[in-house]
Amino acid sequence: MVNGKCVVGITGGIGSGKSYVSDILRREFGIPVYDCDREAKRLTATDEEIRRKLIALVGSDVFAGGELNKKCLADYLFSDPEHASKVNAIVHPAVLRDFERWAGEGLVCLESAILFESGFNAYVDKVLFVDAPEDVRLRRAMQRDTATEAQIRARMKMQQPELHRAQSDFIIDNSTSDDTKLLEQLKQVIGYWL
Repeated sequence: MVNGKCVVGITGGIGSGKSYVSDILRREFGIPVYDCDREAKRLTATDEEIRRKLIALVGSDVFAGGELNKKCLADYLFSDPEHASKVNAIVHPAVLRDFERWAGEGLVCLESAILFESGFNAYVDKVLFVDAPEDVRLRRAMQRDTATEAQIRARMKMQQPELHRAQSDFIIDNSTSDDTKLLEQLKQVIGYWL
């Protein structure tokens, strides 16, 4: 723990159960967890600096009628591979600033599907990787997102879970979503954090 704070990054491939593990950490252990995905969406819709920079980058249609035009932003993001990095360069620093304001003393977690890609791993003390076999992750993601197998496999191709798994300090096996098994694993891991 540095300066009274220990930050644990939570990551894993699509459908691995990162949010499920985060919910258990909140509910069973009282550990605050910052959800980067949810907060990035909130900030993109509400933060004036992000709004101004996105309008300059994408055009005024991105905030048609004062609201974030998700379709316009998605069209921009997926029209060119470079566009995602430009949008991320606007959104990620705002998310990090928001996290720093949010985080208090003691043990806190930062959940991010793109912990390594965003560079947020540089701001955490330890990394917990939530793991599950590809077929389990595929099934979960298809059910959760009501997406086709081809759509989920395309998203999976963009991720590098094996590399991130190797870069992590702790691995949680979430292949069965068995709360008892998860609690036991998390109790062991939390003992190392504190």
